[in-house]
Amino acid sequence: MDHARVAISNLFGGEPKSYTRFSIARQMDGDNSHVEMNLSADDEEGGETGRPEHLHTSMPPPWRIDKNRCFLIITAVLLLLIGFLIGYLSYRGRMQKDSRCLDGSGKCEMTPTASYLVDDNEAAEEVPGPPVLYWPDLRKLLSDKLSTSHLENSLRLRASKYSCEAGQSEDESLAMYIHEQFERFSLDEVWNDEHYIKLQVKGSSDNIVSTLKDGKEEELERPSAYVAYSKSGSVSGKPVHMNYGLKADFQKIKNLDISLNETIIIFRAGKITLAEKVANAKEAGAVGALMYLDPYDYRNAEGLVPFGHAHLGTGDPFTPGFPSFNHTQFPPVESSGLPRIAVQTISSQALVKLFSKMDGERCPLDWKSEIFGCKVMPSSTSNFTVKLSVNNVMVDRKILNIFGAIKGFEEPDRYVVIGAQRDSWGPGAAKAGVGTAILLELARVISDMVKKDGYKPRRSIIFASWSAGEYGAVGATEWLEGYSATLHARAFTYINLDAAVLGVNHMKISASPLLYTLLERTLKGVKDPVEESKSLYDRVGSDWVKTVVPLGLDNAAFPVLTYSGIPVVSFGFYNKGEEYAFLGTTQDTLDNLKKIDKLYALMRAAAEVAGQIALRLTHDHELFLDFERYDEELLAFQEKILPYYNDVKELGLTLNWLFFARGDFQRATDSLRNDISNSDRENRIIRRALNDRIMKVEYDFLSPYISPKDAPFRHIFFGKGSHTLQSLLENLQLLRTSRDSVDVNMLKEQLALATWTIKGAASALVGDIWNTDNEF
Repeated sequence: MDHARVAISNLFGGEPKSYTRFSIARQMDGDNSHVEMNLSADDEEGGETGRPEHLHTSMPPPWRIDKNRCFLIITAVLLLLIGFLIGYLSYRGRMQKDSRCLDGSGKCEMTPTASYLVDDNEAAEEVPGPPVLYWPDLRKLLSDKLSTSHLENSLRLRASKYSCEAGQSEDESLAMYIHEQFERFSLDEVWNDEHYIKLQVKGSSDNIVSTLKDGKEEELERPSAYVAYSKSGSVSGKPVHMNYGLKADFQKIKNLDISLNETIIIFRAGKITLAEKVANAKEAGAVGALMYLDPYDYRNAEGLVPFGHAHLGTGDPFTPGFPSFNHTQFPPVESSGLPRIAVQTISSQALVKLFSKMDGERCPLDWKSEIFGCKVMPSSTSNFTVKLSVNNVMVDRKILNIFGAIKGFEEPDRYVVIGAQRDSWGPGAAKAGVGTAILLELARVISDMVKKDGYKPRRSIIFASWSAGEYGAVGATEWLEGYSATLHARAFTYINLDAAVLGVNHMKISASPLLYTLLERTLKGVKDPVEESKSLYDRVGSDWVKTVVPLGLDNAAFPVLTYSGIPVVSFGFYNKGEEYAFLGTTQDTLDNLKKIDKLYALMRAAAEVAGQIALRLTHDHELFLDFERYDEELLAFQEKILPYYNDVKELGLTLNWLFFARGDFQRATDSLRNDISNSDRENRIIRRALNDRIMKVEYDFLSPYISPKDAPFRHIFFGKGSHTLQSLLENLQLLRTSRDSVDVNMLKEQLALATWTIKGAASALVGDIWNTDNEF
């Protein structure tokens, strides 16, 4: 009826929609006459009900009044029916299409109303007029346009490169090439983002690892690689093998009453990042650290020495929390994540020589190491030590991030970002070449869909090529820091393409829970390049969420999620039980990468997954972010801490407030879902407001009670620090294993801050302030 009323109103020249005591008709033909209608005579002072106080002297006869009344009634009924039909047809048409005529040509693009609750393959109702790009059509169009030959040509750029180190000539020339390609693809906007940063590089003299015994020094190796942000200088200490360098590994050694002060810790690559291993070694009192590729985890790794960085953080460690723009000047400051101990990587061959000179206990069998003669540490009476000399130097460099954008036609200020690392210490075929090739192919294909096939995304798509990724996502982090005040309100997803193909047998996925549903549907719609009769969803299995891998500090998606509160997804193909040995080494060449069976088909499949995610997020009326997934995450956390309920109660505390906050969040998601279900998706203002509430879900899990400068990774689920739910759980576990070591005041603070962060997220999700309260 509202539509009918609007149609009738328009038919009569646009009268006011609201009812007033008097309705003044619009002046017609320039005369000064007007009609005044008394709607309620009994309201008039001094008047009698149903009888006007004054009548016109020339009142027409009764029969004429009856005739006029009949005519008016018939006319009103006909106009009402016509208006109803106009309103109904208009409403029905808008429910099937979003018509927008372009550049006066009369050509209109129509996109159906869509929600992620609708089945992707559900048949759409036919609508007369120009062809409609429904989601199944759009998905097929993307798949048809993706080309393995284009991917191969782009990847071939890495064939002749020995190194593409950040800020050097090779990196800059590749940046200019990407910029030119974005312009050739006719992207709406192409621009560069400059940053001036401090990097640590290998000095003019080699780093050296040697052994000392009975006053005699013997050189073990002069590695070709180095570890950025290591402490420079020479250190010596007894070597102690610490397996993977996990906290649990350190705890096992400490339980043997072995002091780790002034030691040099040896650990194998894998499980956690090098920076985390080094931080654990520093905390234990070590003066140095060595890392190698164990043949058990990395096949064909003999003689390989990996590069790496030891900064427990991301971005430029000398402008922590601030962007490194050329016009910004900050007082000298260093990140607390710098290791301040000497760190170097060595080959497994050098480590075999080291162990051959050591006496002491052999490595445990459950370590499953394939290093010949592996030993934990020298005997207590031995004077055998290891000397580590690091000669790295600091340099100032300019780096470039390259961006290209396809602007949305409805909400250009809302965007999904697709990014890939460009730089590499070695040739970087797998580390950076694959992602860069996929980035260029997606930019080409999606731009072609917009320019030639009439696709008009509602929201924008930004393609980003990052530099200095090898040093800890420096380029990406500096960009986030530079626009931290607005990015969380504009960017609703980041898709990471780095190292997308490292094998063929399995898939590794890291993602925000908000993207689980979209990722699952996407995998169902992409063919497995190895077994073409199946989809990628068949490869990962129905319980794939249980295998989701936490994001590492080396992943550019990590700061996007934990610093900026933007949902992310990072995925790739790999061989289960066998890491890609050449990653991050001078042997990460195109020839070695091509040994992966069906390499280009796998790259195309990765491009199709990333492309479908980006298109779906910019195509539908409703943002395809499943905010209700965090209900499950909070419930899973509640189940983990529930066993400690009585332990907490003995301290005079309670977990109830935290449980109530979880209940509040669940009710808030129910409220938002009801608001979405009961809203008119054709109303752009309402739809934008609802999508903004969906976009804020991830950001609201950044703890507001800590400084982003002191603890930048503030996400309570995926961040780093005492504010995280994982840190709270670990403190609760100590109540059982080491009660005396529990800081009760810290535990109180963790419970309070976690409770109010979740409660705040619930209140923000509800929307209007009058719908919130401070009661549990």
